[in-house]
Amino acid sequence: MCGIFGYTGEKTSPSLFISGLSRLEYRGYDSCGLAAILNGKVFLKKRSGKIHQLKKDLRKNRNIKIPICILHTRWATHGSPNKVNAHPHTDCKKEIAIVHNGIIENYLQLKNELIKKGHKFISQTDTEVIAHLIENFYNDSSKTEITLEKAVLKAVKKLKGSFSLGVISKKDPEKLIAVRKGSPLIIGIGKNRSFLASDIPALLAFVSKVIYLGDEEIAILVKEKIKVINFKGEEIRPEIEDVKIKLEEADKRGLEHFMLKEIFEQPKVIRKIFSSYHPAEGFNFPELRFSKDYLKELDKIYITACGTAYHAGYVAKYFLEKYCGLDVEIDVSSEFRYRRLNLKKDSLVIAISQSGETADTLASVREAKTKGAKILSLCNVMGSSLVKESDSVIFTLAGPEISVASTKTYTAQVFCLYLFSLFLGKLKKSLSEETIGRILKELEKIPFYQEEILKESWKVRKIANRFSRFGSFLFLGRGINYPSALEGALKLKEISYIPAEGYPAGEMKHGPIALIDEYRAIVCIALKDELHEKMISNMQEAKARKGKILALINDNDDQASSLSHNVIYIPQVLNQDLSPLLVAVCLQLFAYFVAKKRKCEIDQPRNLAKSVTVE
Repeated sequence: MCGIFGYTGEKTSPSLFISGLSRLEYRGYDSCGLAAILNGKVFLKKRSGKIHQLKKDLRKNRNIKIPICILHTRWATHGSPNKVNAHPHTDCKKEIAIVHNGIIENYLQLKNELIKKGHKFISQTDTEVIAHLIENFYNDSSKTEITLEKAVLKAVKKLKGSFSLGVISKKDPEKLIAVRKGSPLIIGIGKNRSFLASDIPALLAFVSKVIYLGDEEIAILVKEKIKVINFKGEEIRPEIEDVKIKLEEADKRGLEHFMLKEIFEQPKVIRKIFSSYHPAEGFNFPELRFSKDYLKELDKIYITACGTAYHAGYVAKYFLEKYCGLDVEIDVSSEFRYRRLNLKKDSLVIAISQSGETADTLASVREAKTKGAKILSLCNVMGSSLVKESDSVIFTLAGPEISVASTKTYTAQVFCLYLFSLFLGKLKKSLSEETIGRILKELEKIPFYQEEILKESWKVRKIANRFSRFGSFLFLGRGINYPSALEGALKLKEISYIPAEGYPAGEMKHGPIALIDEYRAIVCIALKDELHEKMISNMQEAKARKGKILALINDNDDQASSLSHNVIYIPQVLNQDLSPLLVAVCLQLFAYFVAKKRKCEIDQPRNLAKSVTVE
């Protein structure tokens, strides 16, 4: 959940490193820090708060040049987000510095053992244990000389949990050690300099080639050389890959927030997905490695995901059941991994994760694989853990998403799953060529419909400003737009901190109706589909109890409009099963403008991080 950045090479100004770390702030922003080897000592600067505060502190040291350093931006797990608990952490003698992303599950046991040996701790973190553990092995060199990498290797074998590490020491001042177990870490390869980072955006300004460090691997970086070993100490040859993302894709492009930029990028992303996976010659999923016979025989699919990705999977459940005649079961990954599922050999599990590093989803995949299940992952990040552990992959092709609240990756996930469903329906002959062609024509129009909504975003802003005064929201949807209600509620509470609940409208009378009064806003997704009349009844019930209704409706729906205090119009699609791709854009804009009106921190909402790499 934290962000790590590291550098070794020619002596360079700290501003270079701060610019790299800043591109990781979406991973955590409770506190931050920098450690470097300078004039034979560990130079350390850290503080609570965001990276711009650290940048301000380092202005006092603007004339220094640093040859090797590690940096960190933190999402707190163990210990309050203050200066003492901020990374980097050091050993007793302040000769070793370390940054860490992940959780050390056995840190208390290790800490007690180290205290008995005389080690003194100053923070509440699990990370500080690692620094002292490395120190313990580094000092244990009475019989044989031990290098920094050997001390690190001994230390990591004692750790339980998931972690990525950056380590430097004044005793070995030219080496930067990178370690990965469970949490992502990428090595950037430059000319006479090397980098490490938790995610690609931090490296875009510096390198064009990278190594995605594998699980249980250690990289030893010096200015002109990179060596990779595994946890057994065996040297391995890493795969060097070209960076396929452009720097401008990770910039705001003049907009106030990344979230707004990413909302407006959705039509472009959808067009890219359509042209990539359904070119003129027909369906084409390059990383879908299952045999056609296997897919034809499928009768059940399990979907596992967290948060927004779970809602995308929920939309797909409706679509797969309707058009492929499949039994589809979906569960949040944090529950899936602990349930006694009746998975059989060759069952298909679809795992969805933007980052490919979501801890619960990865654990679910690993559990499913022990039962012989096949894994199809939907992921936005090449080289991620999920991609490496899956049998087949559909990349969502959304490009970097920097805002913590997912927007374009959600619609990309839904769109990819629609295309996969049509492909599967064709193989299973549950769909005629005519029906597939008709749905594909509508899917091709989705970007144009999304652009219509985005052109009218100022209308959504005016409505959002009015509704921003409400202290709680109830989002109601039916059928395939019930997941849209869940996602709309999630977006609003993520970035505006307003309590919001998504509910299937038909369940309103089974409890939630008790909450409705003139102080609660009701967002009703009331499109002209087969459940339209049922939704109208729910709106009438809410209005009778003085609920303030905002309705998402199609044009010329006088009945729904008359029951609403405000309406947002959504273009009419011939097949309303595709409407979640449009509803999402409206609800994202609504959440964004409510949060902006309330002056909330939109791209970096409190207590949240982009990639949840710990349970």
